[in-house]
Amino acid sequence: MNKKQRIMLVRILVSAALLIALNFIPVTGVLRFVLYLVPYLVIGYDILIKAGKGIKNHQVFDECFLMAAATVGAIALAIYERSGDYTEAVAVMLFYQVGEWFQSYAVGKSRRNISELMDIRPDYANIEKDGQLEKVDPDEVEIGSIIVVQPGEKVPIDGTVVEGSSTLNTAALTGESLPREVCPGDEIISGCINMNGLLKIKTSKEFGESTVSKILDLVENASSRKSKSEDFISRFARIYTPAVCYAALALAVLPPLVLMLLGQPAGWHTWIYRALTFLVISCPCALVISIPLSFFAGIGGASNAGVLVKGSNYLETLSQTKVVVFDKTGTLTQGVFEVNGIHHSTLENEKLIEYAALAESASSHPISKSLQKAYGKPVDRSRVTDIQEISGNGVMAKVDGVQVAAGNDKLMAHLGIQAIPCHSVGTIIHVAIDGKYAGHIVISDVIKPHAKQAIQALKAAGVKKTVMLTGDAKKVADQVAAELGVDQVYSELLPADKVAKVEQLLAQTSSAKAKVAFVGDGINDAPVLRRADIGIAMGAMGSDAAIEAADVVLMDDDPLKIVKAIKISRKCLGIVYQNIVFAIGIKLICLMLGAVGVANMWLAIFADVGVMILAVLNAIRALFVKKL
Repeated sequence: MNKKQRIMLVRILVSAALLIALNFIPVTGVLRFVLYLVPYLVIGYDILIKAGKGIKNHQVFDECFLMAAATVGAIALAIYERSGDYTEAVAVMLFYQVGEWFQSYAVGKSRRNISELMDIRPDYANIEKDGQLEKVDPDEVEIGSIIVVQPGEKVPIDGTVVEGSSTLNTAALTGESLPREVCPGDEIISGCINMNGLLKIKTSKEFGESTVSKILDLVENASSRKSKSEDFISRFARIYTPAVCYAALALAVLPPLVLMLLGQPAGWHTWIYRALTFLVISCPCALVISIPLSFFAGIGGASNAGVLVKGSNYLETLSQTKVVVFDKTGTLTQGVFEVNGIHHSTLENEKLIEYAALAESASSHPISKSLQKAYGKPVDRSRVTDIQEISGNGVMAKVDGVQVAAGNDKLMAHLGIQAIPCHSVGTIIHVAIDGKYAGHIVISDVIKPHAKQAIQALKAAGVKKTVMLTGDAKKVADQVAAELGVDQVYSELLPADKVAKVEQLLAQTSSAKAKVAFVGDGINDAPVLRRADIGIAMGAMGSDAAIEAADVVLMDDDPLKIVKAIKISRKCLGIVYQNIVFAIGIKLICLMLGAVGVANMWLAIFADVGVMILAVLNAIRALFVKKL
């Protein structure tokens, strides 16, 4: 809760306490008016100021003006009747501010500056001078300079490897699920992490033009193009506010003038009374409370179901989603490598895994960890000798005195061993024992248990198209898309490419009410999460940048929750529209009755408080979403 929200909460509590206390204090006349004016100004002074500024700036008719006019009208009516009943004016303003506080709290709690969380920005670049490494600002590095990247450091600027070989973690940038091997001559992009070897890189771009800078720029600027829904109350007030205010003024002035022209008594007392009653009836209490409360209840119900929605405008957008775009790794797949196939083995499968896991035991490579996990036993390093790692190809070692080679097809070719090609998608580890081919192991990312069901459920819920965008290789992406039933797939994309694809989809969406949602989990997804109509992030394993950039967060990373979120939003919006139609319908009827003198203050109170209570009770239904 920020400072502004804490101050508003204190104002709400103080005003409510004063209002309750005043009902037990037996005072009358001017003193009663002054005492009731205190809680009214405590809770409503900012609304009155905004209404005054609106009048000054010739932007009169908004919800602040209507609240000010309605509550001042209620006070004026109480003074006119000498009833001393100022409770309604204070209560209406109080309820309005409670609704606004709920809305502000729900929207503001999870929004922070995205640039502060982008941990891909490199703080320095290493330049070698006189045999020593000197840290400099990346902005100071010129094109063609040689920079040094040590293990564990981020690559600060795009360039070409001129010395050294290593494994790069590119997941933060490309979404590529497998680490990338680089050696001299390979191009390298900024923002990825050097996992093991020392690299010397000749820069090909200035820092401002490098990949990492472009990602940061995309995140900072995409939000300005973000599609946002207007607030229901503001849209309604643009029509309703001037209409009821002019109608009340006309009701107070025109009938008496007409009667005077006809030579009859003007009856100013009667018509002013009707106009003030008309203004009290017009008070939008039911809307200003039930609409934010409906959204807040929807947000609360979604939260209980494991879906965090960061604001009411996102619920409205989510309910209109017709195209859902997915990242692959960590979103539809688990982003965890597992052994899922052993082919053409001349040994027992368990024995082949054992040899491969022991041969790879000295490596910290994710593939090695996957093999050791599949082996499932503690690795006895004493059984392994003569380890020889061949960069970019694999490893050779003796296990229990037996020569084992484990690696890619290049390693097999280097050893003169005929490898059997594998048609499965994933990383293929060929294994040779004592110079003879022993089979190969398939390691690949694992599809999430509910991913396929989620795609089917989205289509059943009315989503017209599902799309997958990924930095992975085309063969991997196509297989995953086919297995899940995704309509379209685009592979080998950088973050800027993903943004471009989403912008194409946004341009292709014909209806203004057909929104595009993007679902992702990585830092690289932050720009496109901001660009889509609605951004949905995986909360359990997703990066901080993705979670902060998103409008909706799935707290348990289950893609099936996307369908739940859409259904919750549609139920919530249904309740909102019910309340709007109900409140406006009753108000219009009562306003017409008030205009002809049938409605008295009792009907005015029903039109205000009674409709509000019924609308609030309906709004609370948005909390119950378990069966959706």
